Amino acid sequence: MRALGILGLAVVLFLTGLSSNISFFYYLTYTLLGLLVVAYAWAWSNLEGLEIERESSTTRAQVGETVRERITIYNTWPVPKLWVEVRDHSDLPSHGSGFVSYIPGREKRRWMVRTPCTLRGKWRLGPVSVRSGDPFGIFQLHKMVDLTHDLLVYPATVDLPKFELPTAELIGGQDVRSRTFHVTPNVSTVRQYVPGDSFNRIHWRSTARTGNLMVKEFELDPSADVWIILDMEERFHHGQPDAAIPAIIKTLQGKIAIPNTTEEYSITLAASLARHLLRINRSVGLLTYGAQREIILPEREARQLYKILEPLAMLHATSNTSLAELLAAESQRFGRNSSLLIITAALDERWVAAVQRLVYRGARASIMFLDGKSFGGWRDPEPTFARLAELRVPVYRIHAGDGLDRALAEPAIRPMGRS
Repeated sequence: MRALGILGLAVVLFLTGLSSNISFFYYLTYTLLGLLVVAYAWAWSNLEGLEIERESSTTRAQVGETVRERITIYNTWPVPKLWVEVRDHSDLPSHGSGFVSYIPGREKRRWMVRTPCTLRGKWRLGPVSVRSGDPFGIFQLHKMVDLTHDLLVYPATVDLPKFELPTAELIGGQDVRSRTFHVTPNVSTVRQYVPGDSFNRIHWRSTARTGNLMVKEFELDPSADVWIILDMEERFHHGQPDAAIPAIIKTLQGKIAIPNTTEEYSITLAASLARHLLRINRSVGLLTYGAQREIILPEREARQLYKILEPLAMLHATSNTSLAELLAAESQRFGRNSSLLIITAALDERWVAAVQRLVYRGARASIMFLDGKSFGGWRDPEPTFARLAELRVPVYRIHAGDGLDRALAEPAIRPMGRS
């Protein structure tokens, strides 16, 4: 706008000179036109000869962690740049916007950015825009630099020190324990070595203590495969009006506070259960229907946690598939050695009957029931909760504002009708 004003003034002065035949007006016209040329050349030169480099500490992070980046701008010309503004156009929330700097000839300036990860999801870091102008403030030019890469932010996890998996029970109340010739994570006892025993079964501490070769005996894992089943049916998910935008996590006094939405509670709970169970060497898998069907087969390897966290990072409650339909479609995956951890806020009681059928077939189940009414829903969850008491499986009831560690410390409904 300033350039147009100066150009308009130059035209007026030129016309005035033509009408009055006074040379002074011509000199002013030439001066203003020369000023425009010099100012534009100055602004243009400030953007030329610049090289920008972007370095990031990671391509993956977790909610609550801090991502560090360094943006370096080089002036390859011997002429200094009086002012250069670098602005980052990343879509990562809370990301630093930019800086303005003077850059001497053939020198560089660095900008360190530390961004707390507050939202799970896949984010784009970049591009970068560079803006500069002339010292008279007439022209400001800018250009975009395509320095981009993706950052995947995993959901937060919470320690669950008191949570226990459901154990298989016979009619007499005894846990199912079965010796096996295979090596499993569960050591039953030790005995004296006999010819034919494998050397990888030797228990060296007992051997040193007794002076005789002692070998380990193993038993089958009563909860061999643990399936985390996450219900993402859209119609049963709610959020309170004052809840933050989906997936945002705030830290209060060093603790993670989850927004009051059933979606974020469910996803944080699934991530926390996966981490807790893998830490105790359980074979854990994930099953959920979001925008698409997500199945992570049970494993107990170290990288399994990140295989589970990756789809959880981008998962949203957008499914039209009910929990009852999900359980029916995937029921062939659950055998007598399966433990099902079902996370849901669904009030459609058909899924309760579906779980009951799986329990009759020998699967073990625990229900993490999110009370949708406490999250801003209007339907009464009590009839569904009463039906859950008939399942004779552990049921944990989670309200908005509950800490997950406390909510999963003790079931609201115990198996076999115990409370």
